[in-house]
Amino acid sequence: MKYIEIDDELYRHIAGNTQRIGESASDILRRLLGLQVAANAEEAPKQVSQPSLDAAPAQPRTVTPVRSASAEAGVFEELLSDKALGKQKGAVGRFIYLLDATYRQFPSSFDAVLQIRGRDRLYFSTSKEALLKVSKTANPKQIGASPYWVSANNNTRKKQTILEEVLVSLGCDSDIAGQIATQI
Repeated sequence: MKYIEIDDELYRHIAGNTQRIGESASDILRRLLGLQVAANAEEAPKQVSQPSLDAAPAQPRTVTPVRSASAEAGVFEELLSDKALGKQKGAVGRFIYLLDATYRQFPSSFDAVLQIRGRDRLYFSTSKEALLKVSKTANPKQIGASPYWVSANNNTRKKQTILEEVLVSLGCDSDIAGQIATQI
């Protein structure tokens, strides 16, 4: 396995094209580039040849993932059995992980979270400073590599309520949203 550094914009593009929880960056890139995607890690090729510098330049193309309503419902149900969730540290870690997993599935509609706020509290923002301006004790945390920040200084029950609102605003059934939120 080789490792490369990529800029934040490219990372967000790759993450934004995730079609299932736990999909690797290699699988996403293979799909976007039209290469064969291995069914599991054991079947993945051991080495990937690099393109020749003399090769014809690839034509840019736009790939927009299309999901059916049932596929989108499956995205939420995958959060119920996500094994990586249990590896997160504490309620804050699980809260951020679930928000990040949701962002990666719905990056273009995730800005709906900016409408979720308390009577006198701001829960989401696109900057750490905006959350601190409203509350010095907000404990802002960035949601993965997304451009969004969340106030993590809420009790666990409030985090669950906020997550439920996020999931429902993105089209999740309220019963499934409640089940996911209890995992915090």
